[in-house]
Amino acid sequence: MLPTGAKDSQLRESNSQKVHPQPMEEAMNQKPEAVEALISKIFTNISSLKSAYIQLQAAHTPYDPEKIQAADKQVISELKNLSELKHFYREHNPKSVCASPQDSRLAAEIQEQQSLLKTYEVMVKKFQSEIQNKDSEINQLQQQIEEACQRRGKLEKNLKLRGLSTKESESSTDENGFFPVDLTPDLFTSAVEAAFKAIHDFSKPLINMMKAAGWDLDAAANSIEPNVVYAKRAHKKYAFESHICQRMFSGFQQESFAIKSDNLTVTTDGFFKQFLALREMDPLDVLGQNPDSIFGKFCRSKYLVVVHPKMEASFFGNLDQRNYVMGGGHPRTPFYQAFLKLAKSIWLLHRLAYSFEPNVKVFQVKRGSEFSEVYMDSVVKNLIMDESDQKPKVGLMVMPGFWIGGSVIQSRVYLSGMKVAE
Repeated sequence: MLPTGAKDSQLRESNSQKVHPQPMEEAMNQKPEAVEALISKIFTNISSLKSAYIQLQAAHTPYDPEKIQAADKQVISELKNLSELKHFYREHNPKSVCASPQDSRLAAEIQEQQSLLKTYEVMVKKFQSEIQNKDSEINQLQQQIEEACQRRGKLEKNLKLRGLSTKESESSTDENGFFPVDLTPDLFTSAVEAAFKAIHDFSKPLINMMKAAGWDLDAAANSIEPNVVYAKRAHKKYAFESHICQRMFSGFQQESFAIKSDNLTVTTDGFFKQFLALREMDPLDVLGQNPDSIFGKFCRSKYLVVVHPKMEASFFGNLDQRNYVMGGGHPRTPFYQAFLKLAKSIWLLHRLAYSFEPNVKVFQVKRGSEFSEVYMDSVVKNLIMDESDQKPKVGLMVMPGFWIGGSVIQSRVYLSGMKVAE
């Protein structure tokens, strides 16, 4: 047996040195000292492995990829050392037929260390898998950051085009408190798109409520515009959108929008200020402040012509909401609030149309008109054009068109009797 001081010295040396099989061959010729030295190195190696494992755990909180990689290499190095010791021992100590109790204890300890080694190998694989997952998450986050930066760049560009840079302070408004938005044809085009979307958005709850109330949608669509040949049954939704559009745009060509009121003389600059004032506000808040304003009268009159009394009675079982509107009120019901979004978009489009000099002109397309790619745009895109010389005919006008300066904003139409590609 080695003295205690010699064992401690040998432990410290083995902590900083790698196992080299060749010198051990000489040591193994001196038993039992060689065996004791081998066991000492095994224990030292296991201690180093435990230390490396602890470092690997610590590197995950907080997550540090560089420390994890270094600890992982250390764990692998120590595992290799143990493997070398195991093979060296087996080569120079073949299993005897009759093992002594001391040899049995040594074999049990070695088996225990091998089991522990397998545990560490499993943990290392687990941590390697976690590292890969973290790397994948990092890559995804980096991609999201890049996409966010791209979106920010587009938003900044749009804000600059609209006359408001992100570098400008929140106080960068004109004397009336409005953001400096440029009056351009592009601004009007975006307002047309918003109005078209608002018509579509309001038609969906309207159709759903008709279904729930037991309406015959086929008959209802035919009553709006009879004898239209639809390519698909689902296309009959355009009949309801057309119905809403016709009533909402009635009077659009008039400066007063067919609303009776005193002092209707408004300059182009006044129309644009009205557009800016309402643009970012909730319409219900505006009506709460002044329910009898010209905008309030517009909302009230349009609701009464868009939503038929029979329709409303079938929806709600009574005409209480209609009577409330006729009495000058603006109910806070979900259905009326959905309608106000539509009304606001059409009102803003009218205010903007009369902000230009000369004013923007609206034009409609009659049913049966020949399709013109200059003045019309089909709401259904995957049409199959007939090879005959006969041009497609308009079945429904879903959205009117506009003349702005020397340019044309096409009307949206549904073509009757067409086929669509599946």
